[in-house]
Amino acid sequence: QVQLVESGGGLVQAGGSLRLSCAASGRIFSINDMGWYRQAPGKQRELVAGITRGGSTNYADSAKGRFTISRDNAKNTAYLQMNSLKPEDTAVYYCNAEFRIAPGLDRYLEVWGQGTLVTVSS
Repeated sequence: QVQLVESGGGLVQAGGSLRLSCAASGRIFSINDMGWYRQAPGKQRELVAGITRGGSTNYADSAKGRFTISRDNAKNTAYLQMNSLKPEDTAVYYCNAEFRIAPGLDRYLEVWGQGTLVTVSS
């Protein structure tokens, strides 16, 4: 059994910064892609940023230039540095990761964290 635990959310004023962390635990063979998603009230969950095991990244247009995703494979942890936060960034942020289900097997289990709330006040 594997799980993801997010941390680092909270209340911040517009223009401020937060750093989210996503720590994976359990019986981990390896982790493929990792990503951060968010869901604002009344809206669908959307991708914010993704990162491959090798470090290639992609961002939603809304995050480009303000957010940075990174990961530490040795610690099985992903991060999301969020700068210049805006009220429209207010949402529950979820971590997502693909876990290899067995050594040498090219099959993955997609796991979601429980989410961490980010509130940006104007």
